[in-house]
Amino acid sequence: MLVLSQTSREQLLSQQYLASELRGAGRRELVKAMADESTPGRVTPIGGDLSGVRFLTVAEVASLMRVSKMSVYRLIHGGELEAVRFGRSFRVPESAVHTYLRDAFYETG
Repeated sequence: MLVLSQTSREQLLSQQYLASELRGAGRRELVKAMADESTPGRVTPIGGDLSGVRFLTVAEVASLMRVSKMSVYRLIHGGELEAVRFGRSFRVPESAVHTYLRDAFYETG
């Protein structure tokens, strides 16, 4: 399962809509229309400076949270934990782990 940001989801849906609208127009016209909507290399740029962001592996997140790697993958695929996919592996911003843990706390009565 691919984890997408809200912007990426909207772009994908608009491209799927465009594909269904242009189904009869042929592959060449479809590719041209999709290329017009995206940036070069079909990569959506992220605003802000990422030089200070520290990324953790799934194993590091699991160790930090004291859960299994599978639990971390479930959080990622469920959209509860923000992650970036690099090739076949995921990297999780350290700030996303801290945010998730902070939001997971609740007071008992």
